Amino acid sequence: METAPLAERMRPRDLEAVVGQEHLVGPDGILRRALNSGMLPSMILWGPPGVGKTTLARLIAERLQRPFFTLSAISSGVKDVREVIDQAGGKGLFARSAVLFIDEIHRFSKAQQDSLLGAVEKGTITLIGATTENPSFEVIGALLSRCQVYVLRPLTHEQLLALLERAMREDTELRSRTITLPEVDALMRASGGDARRLLNTFELCVKAAGDGDVVITDALVKDVVQNQAARYDKQGEQHYDIVSAFIKSMRGSDPHAAVYWLARMVEGGEDPLFIARRMVILASEDIGNADPNALLLATTAMQAAQLVGWPESRIILSQCAVYLACAPKSNASYAAIGSAQQLVQRTGDLPVPLHLRNAPTRLMKDLGYGRDYQYSHDQPGHAGDQEFLPEAISGTTLYTPGDNPREQKWAEHLGRIWKERYR
Repeated sequence: METAPLAERMRPRDLEAVVGQEHLVGPDGILRRALNSGMLPSMILWGPPGVGKTTLARLIAERLQRPFFTLSAISSGVKDVREVIDQAGGKGLFARSAVLFIDEIHRFSKAQQDSLLGAVEKGTITLIGATTENPSFEVIGALLSRCQVYVLRPLTHEQLLALLERAMREDTELRSRTITLPEVDALMRASGGDARRLLNTFELCVKAAGDGDVVITDALVKDVVQNQAARYDKQGEQHYDIVSAFIKSMRGSDPHAAVYWLARMVEGGEDPLFIARRMVILASEDIGNADPNALLLATTAMQAAQLVGWPESRIILSQCAVYLACAPKSNASYAAIGSAQQLVQRTGDLPVPLHLRNAPTRLMKDLGYGRDYQYSHDQPGHAGDQEFLPEAISGTTLYTPGDNPREQKWAEHLGRIWKERYR
């Protein structure tokens, strides 16, 4: 008879055995209070893989002694949802308080999610949806408004280690072996914070060690788990979180963190041109004229990445990321266009001053188009004291030079030209 995987054998049998979610099921946890009151709301359990979402749903139903139905969003359609709702709405003591658990609810289409609305609103079922993705992006608003969202936290290194020690202490098969853990770094990296993956990888290592005493080393784990890629969902929320961390690290002038987050994207298989485009944007938005070469380098890096291809282009991306992180920062141009757009939206289509208008015809010249315009290169310092903004917004300051050597020189130059006009 084939034995269940270690993660299944070690699945908690009561709420007290759940690890790492004390804010939900601890003595003062919000879910614990709801369970004690007997008033269980429909909910979305949001958290990374392997932190106990499915286990928690089952334990909740057991604690309240309610019928438990489960569907997988990968293999279930609208018909399956309706069949379960019909069963839950039938006759019986707990019929109208059955729990419907939907794993990976973020994979349900809008139509599938719509099919749940009536049953959730009427109380025919108590919905528990599990998702690794941000529900505000993946769950329709109507359903989300009828559910509480509970966030499950990633398990810490200490909590994962405690799970391993508990497995060696309590699991019947592991107790029969003498197992030592002199090294756990590779095991933790292979797990990616996923308790299920940790336990099952650990079991594979125990089996790979053969008969007799077992010593779990980093070398053994690496041999068993070949090329374990870092978890990175190119379509999910983590994609945006890591890109955000990458951008903010460069903006914050931390080349070490910038290269780390770049490596996370590289190892996760991110499109190198997506990375390059983000750096082009940052070079203009966050560095701007504090170092105009940043935009040139970022644009060249994107072109070079296209020319060279993968994997060598990772070197080009790294060079660019380090340069952008170390460069002086200014968002003055970014702020200027934002302020200018707001001004346009507020003031509308103000007329172009006559002296700035083009006058290709005699009629236009007779109407004063271009009259009194001063050609800047004929003026001292190549700048004349004339108005370039519409009269209604004359003197409005839109660009404020950044606090960096290059733009401060510009500030001095502009001060000599415009005196008090743009103060």
